[in-house]
Amino acid sequence: MTSREPSEGESADARPRARQAGIAPGVLPPGPLNAITDVCGVLVGHVTMIEGDGVRTGATAILPHGGNLYQEKVPAGIAVANGFGKLMGYTQVRELGEIETPILLTNTLAVPRAADAVLDWTLSRPGNEEVRSVNPVVGETNDGFLNDIRRRVLTAVQIGEAIAGAAGGPVDEGTVGAGTGTVTFGWKGGIGTSSRRLPSRLGGHTIGALVQSNYGGILQILGVPVGRELGRGPTNHGAAGDAADGSIMIVVATDAPLSDRNLARLARRAFAGLARTGAFMSNGSGDYAIAFSTAESVRRTAARRREASVIEDLPNDEVSPLFLAVIEATEEAIYNSLFRATTLTGFRGVTVEALPVDRVLTVMRECGRLQSGGSGDR
Repeated sequence: MTSREPSEGESADARPRARQAGIAPGVLPPGPLNAITDVCGVLVGHVTMIEGDGVRTGATAILPHGGNLYQEKVPAGIAVANGFGKLMGYTQVRELGEIETPILLTNTLAVPRAADAVLDWTLSRPGNEEVRSVNPVVGETNDGFLNDIRRRVLTAVQIGEAIAGAAGGPVDEGTVGAGTGTVTFGWKGGIGTSSRRLPSRLGGHTIGALVQSNYGGILQILGVPVGRELGRGPTNHGAAGDAADGSIMIVVATDAPLSDRNLARLARRAFAGLARTGAFMSNGSGDYAIAFSTAESVRRTAARRREASVIEDLPNDEVSPLFLAVIEATEEAIYNSLFRATTLTGFRGVTVEALPVDRVLTVMRECGRLQSGGSGDR
């Protein structure tokens, strides 16, 4: 479901992804889509609401696979860098090490309605007729700077459309879904995604990351202090939305057969990618990472829950390349959330400008950190 008024400026299609502009973090190659959906089976859907003068919000759904998630739960781990947030379902995931529903991202005051959407969807699945307990996983960031968040316009039915419409393939980024009303480093934030594929000698596994960026700090790109050079940072209070506080949700998928313990370790490494962008996870920031494995060999099926079984688990000595992959994918996903986001005017007439890509590229070029002419890749 997408509800929009006519665009007020540049479209996302006119803005490059970071790698297309010549900014390619790290050393590992991306997957073919450079998106979380490069991990086989992962589906993503958005609901975007841009209405009237004040509604600038939405929801994003991530499904680990297209089957019955309640009956075929996936192992998962969650990490918290700073806990100023409302991550529903966290304690059960921490206790049992598994996710049994789609993961929903939305705004702070829409979390209960997103949970209703997850419950409605899960209880309606064939095979779940006797289900009496469900653990919805819903994350959020606060889009109240651009969105009239107190109106609580999103309904469970609308949010449910993000789940129903989730698909593989390219993922819309920027001012869309749960990233519709977000602000990052004082510029328009949003949804971003990226992936990395390990070489066969390191296992050949794929890692994908999707972020809902809505946080502060001083923007750095490949180590270049872009925010400082462009006059944006938490000490420059004149810029719209320019403050240290804010939040980010990071969702990580992999096809590597990992235990929930190693998935929690993987989730923690995502924060190293966040730090590379200039975040410092301030007191008022909610910084969460959720990691899950799509490998069928580690799914918590009904049969495996009833009987003792041997489950494949990548040994500790082989997970370091995955740690590198998640750091690089998270960093690039955040850059994509900024590069693809568009200028937006919202609640009380506030306008948040899109990241000025041309000026960013000038700074990067002057510092010798820009690939000549861009990479041409996704």
